[in-house]
Amino acid sequence: MASLVENINIDWRDSALWGKARYNTLWCLIGCSIGDFGTIAFFQFSGIEWPTLSIMILAIINGLLTSILLETFILMRELTFVKALNTAIGMSLISMVSMEVAMNSVDFFLTGGAKLNWWIIPLMLLAGYITPLPYNYWRLKVLGKSCCG
Repeated sequence: MASLVENINIDWRDSALWGKARYNTLWCLIGCSIGDFGTIAFFQFSGIEWPTLSIMILAIINGLLTSILLETFILMRELTFVKALNTAIGMSLISMVSMEVAMNSVDFFLTGGAKLNWWIIPLMLLAGYITPLPYNYWRLKVLGKSCCG
């Protein structure tokens, strides 16, 4: 724990590391968005009535699962399936959960529910991308932990 405390004052100006953090965050966003948007769209277009909070919780869970699946697929370029899956599962849940909560919060506060439309999707994606980005940089800088190659 002491080594983490010593690294609190890190250099936030490493442009190469920011590039890697942006790359990792983008792949996570793609994976999370597939499950998240797919879940919300299913309930929106099927007409099945569920409480908004339940839909959003399910959307977050599905977003996490699809992100793990996408990361596993990407990592299989260099690792066996089992190692790729373990690496994907071992990725930072803090990053993925913060991304999902940010996307669904924007949706809820701007539409009043779990609703997709043309103007909300870019805002959800932007919030989902920006929210975990500093944490992903920190994770790379301090812990040296990365995903996606």
